Amino acid sequence: MDLLLILSYAALCVAIFKIFKIPLNKWTVPTAVLGGVVIIGTVLMLMNYNHPYTPMAKQIYFTTPIVPAVGGIVVEVPIEANKIFEKGEVLFKIDPKPYAAVVEQKRALLAEGSQSVLGLETSVAAARARVVELTANMDRSYSNFQRYERGGTKVFSQVDIENRQQLYLSNKAAVERADADLDTARLAFESEIDGDNPQVARYRADLDKARYDLERTVVRAPTSGYVTQLLLRPGMMAASLPLRPVMVFVHDEEAPIVAAFRQNSLMRIKAGFEAEVVFPSIPGRTFAAKVAKVPPVIAEGQVQASGVLLGTEIFQTIGRVPIQIMLEDDISEFNLPSGSRAQVAVYSDSFESVSIMRKILLRMSSWQNYLFFDH
Repeated sequence: MDLLLILSYAALCVAIFKIFKIPLNKWTVPTAVLGGVVIIGTVLMLMNYNHPYTPMAKQIYFTTPIVPAVGGIVVEVPIEANKIFEKGEVLFKIDPKPYAAVVEQKRALLAEGSQSVLGLETSVAAARARVVELTANMDRSYSNFQRYERGGTKVFSQVDIENRQQLYLSNKAAVERADADLDTARLAFESEIDGDNPQVARYRADLDKARYDLERTVVRAPTSGYVTQLLLRPGMMAASLPLRPVMVFVHDEEAPIVAAFRQNSLMRIKAGFEAEVVFPSIPGRTFAAKVAKVPPVIAEGQVQASGVLLGTEIFQTIGRVPIQIMLEDDISEFNLPSGSRAQVAVYSDSFESVSIMRKILLRMSSWQNYLFFDH
């Protein structure tokens, strides 16, 4: 753009010299040159700072790498490349037979676990009956022991008394063991996780996981969008690990323009300022836009915790500020692919009279896009 401004001034000087028939001598030519240096230098400084421009801009778009949650052989790819489809539509299918078999296996284990819970109920009843039986034996042995103890050595021998005591203590220990067994059986039967027996809950969780894996054999679109460069074909292996995307999904949403401006111009760029955009692929046209976002950070200052000390390399990179620009004009009529390069000028609220020069230069730059050469 600086060259365009100089050439424009040179053309203006030539026209003035011709029209007014000003002679070329040692006074007029240096005056024109020095005047051009002063005028162009002043205009450039005011224009570059207050109405910044950058040729480093792109219309960016967002993609999602499609990695299947489960692995297997691809059996169907029903979509077409670059055709927009809605959220939830099928992108491709993986052979579901192995996962369907796992679902049946987990369903059988759940049924078996439910039956085992009924067996636990039977075990509780048996343990309770055992406690009742042993308690009755203990009560009888205790009554006999008391009778022998009241009779004493006058009626019974000391050995008989001790035998009745040992029999009572043995039956009492048996009752205590039976009570413990009853508590264990009751705990195994009555313990619950969200209303289920722990074993049944584990089998149900395994079945839910197997059903989830079976559902993931059908890979669907995460949002409205399309797939470009569709290379996936039936018969190929799709793997979840290691992470290898099988296609790239492009989201169907408004694509903002990100322009990288010098840090010197940052004080004259604020959200809401007017801007204009020129695309090399649309020569001769200038599109109205606005500054959408000014980020609070730039990538060149980023540091992360690691086992390596920071060196001076971080100070050797300057970096530009990525400013988000949103178009106000409709460009849908143009065959403009997402990711196209652009040139952006921002018009601040300072020295607004100088902005006309920036607009002229931007349009001249747009006209230059008609001229290109392929080597």
